[in-house]
Amino acid sequence: MYCRTKGSAWRTRDMHSILLTNPIALLAVILGSTIIFILFLQPRHLSYSPKSDSMAARSFVLWLHGLGDSGPANEPIKTLFRSSEFRNTKWSFPSAPENPVTCNYGMRMPSWFDIQEIPVTADSPKAESDVLKAVQNVHAMIDKEVAAGTDPNNVFVCGFSQGGALTLASVLLYPKKLGGGAVFSGWVPFNSSMIEKFPEDAKKTPILWSHGMADRTVLFEAGQAGPPFLQQAGVTCEFKAYPGLGHSISNEELQFLESWIKTRLQSSS
Repeated sequence: MYCRTKGSAWRTRDMHSILLTNPIALLAVILGSTIIFILFLQPRHLSYSPKSDSMAARSFVLWLHGLGDSGPANEPIKTLFRSSEFRNTKWSFPSAPENPVTCNYGMRMPSWFDIQEIPVTADSPKAESDVLKAVQNVHAMIDKEVAAGTDPNNVFVCGFSQGGALTLASVLLYPKKLGGGAVFSGWVPFNSSMIEKFPEDAKKTPILWSHGMADRTVLFEAGQAGPPFLQQAGVTCEFKAYPGLGHSISNEELQFLESWIKTRLQSSS
């Protein structure tokens, strides 16, 4: 994610330790961070038996990228999920449309919805109408996969930063219980008044929330506001804090995500 900070000055961004002087230069840095964490991960060689294919149910993982990023840039993530349970998993990495973003002087860039300010705090303004439009598009992707035969209980929506916020909104407003929603360095993109619109079945979808404690783009406090909000809505949430982690995804987070999804996959009959 990249945007102007509150006020007129540009500030140093988390682990990059670079003074950002304009939004174009910032784009190159942030887009690189999504790819770099993948390139430096150590592959894990796990044993696999062909017999397990017949036992692995069809599943679907939808990954939503952050502001200014793209779906294809995140596709290497799927190569890290090497367990046999994922042999019948369909992955989808859609790209957000280009939209003007308020916090970046109205500059057009890949964005699921508008963002008013950076850093995102627990009290940042919410662009609810924009979020709801994006949610409809995500629901259409899920509906298409369910219509193709995937059990909704084997559908997992995951997202980083702005994609994490959209993940949360999409899962909580979907009319059916899903396998789970995983939020990485995200935030709650709407006010508590939206809770009354959550379908009862959607409240049964478990949420995994991971956030770096050194995040200077989406502040840790924004992540910490998630569990109380979800508790108020009656939604189960597992929150994991990562000391020293800035606005990026770590190998440790993805390894945990793999095990978290595995324990929730429904077996084929």
